[in-house]
Amino acid sequence: MTRSPLSPDFDPQLAPLLPPLEGYVPVQMTLEQLAHFRQLSHVTRETLIGDAEVSCVDHTIRGYQGADIEVSVIARKDHAVPGPAVYLIHGGGMVMGTRFAGARPLVDWALRHDAVCVTVEYRLAPEHPAPTLVEDCYAGLTWMAAHAEMLRFNPDQLVIFGGSGGGGLAAGTTLLARDRQGPRLLGQLLQCPMLDDRNETGSAHRYDGVGVWDRTSNLTAWRAVLGDRCGGPDVSPYSAPARASDLSRLPPTFIDVGGAETFRDEAVAYARGILAAGGECELHVWGGAFHGFYDIAPQSELARACIAARDSWLARMFARGAMGSRGP
Repeated sequence: MTRSPLSPDFDPQLAPLLPPLEGYVPVQMTLEQLAHFRQLSHVTRETLIGDAEVSCVDHTIRGYQGADIEVSVIARKDHAVPGPAVYLIHGGGMVMGTRFAGARPLVDWALRHDAVCVTVEYRLAPEHPAPTLVEDCYAGLTWMAAHAEMLRFNPDQLVIFGGSGGGGLAAGTTLLARDRQGPRLLGQLLQCPMLDDRNETGSAHRYDGVGVWDRTSNLTAWRAVLGDRCGGPDVSPYSAPARASDLSRLPPTFIDVGGAETFRDEAVAYARGILAAGGECELHVWGGAFHGFYDIAPQSELARACIAARDSWLARMFARGAMGSRGP
């Protein structure tokens, strides 16, 4: 049974925003509607950068199986001294979006922290099913770490960042980096991450047919990524990190999620798994918040609190890296 978009589950500042979004956000999305939502999710470089005093330089690198993919490097125009860095994996359920989607924080962090930021144009499902997506993301991370001197950042201060589908890919990329002895990350910042292809949590069922991204859309996206393997026993934890049996030896982690969204329970479970494995994880569940509320309603009280908590954690990670203190 679907819930009314004005359900008391939603924060009173956020609930009135949902009815006007109908048709513009992927609720109960089918594969036949994907082209429509891809068009809506397209973000250009010009929209992202505006008149900000940052540069944005493209590079073509080798992705999975040697295919060419693009990355963009965003840095302050006067950047000179190596310092912190952020690697972004964009959201969009792994089926839509571009490397500039959700990248506004990179511009802010470049200006505020003099951070060097890289965002990757990984290939999307269903045209490029697993493991292409996470392998492209890992290729971008290894390229960034290998070119730290050229890009002028400190490789000991590298944080990975992703939201929604990009949050799940960031988690999977972090697992790959651990298991392949790849780049050592200072931290991973996962916003409302898409982690579990099984879609059987309480929150997945509760928020089907309502919000900004629901269980039906999630199933459509996961089936595009995994095909017939979706929900079955043969799914790699790198593609669906909720499948990971070992969450030890991960970098300090920040996870946040809306309290009224599909991904709530899987995000909480992932945080608990990291803590149970002896890791460091800061978890925020924003009561009454739907998926992506911090982008849709950035001036709401909940969004301001969410963004402040995220930025505070990142600043603390950068300070820790500058002092030479490393995570496990």
